[in-house]
Amino acid sequence: MISKEFTPKRTVCKVTLNLPEEWAEKEVVVAGSFNDWDTGSDKLEKKNGKWTTTLRLKPENEYRFKYLIDGNKWENDDSADQYVSNEFGTEDSVIKIGK
Repeated sequence: MISKEFTPKRTVCKVTLNLPEEWAEKEVVVAGSFNDWDTGSDKLEKKNGKWTTTLRLKPENEYRFKYLIDGNKWENDDSADQYVSNEFGTEDSVIKIGK
């Protein structure tokens, strides 16, 4: 599940990503256009039966992303705003952030 919340001046959108706990045994990392596809910078924490993290993203943008599950399996988000083809023959999830 993806939730979006703007700061009062709407200069930042807090995007919270949540995945079911059973998706991974050890770790979940989110990589995408917002972090140059870095698999070491944005790890999700296991809390209250789910994997979760909050990203601070700029409004009026679209961001591609995927989850790296337990270091070896790439997955999309079931609640992404859109899916687009990538150069690897699969699809990336997309978050669209308005004004």
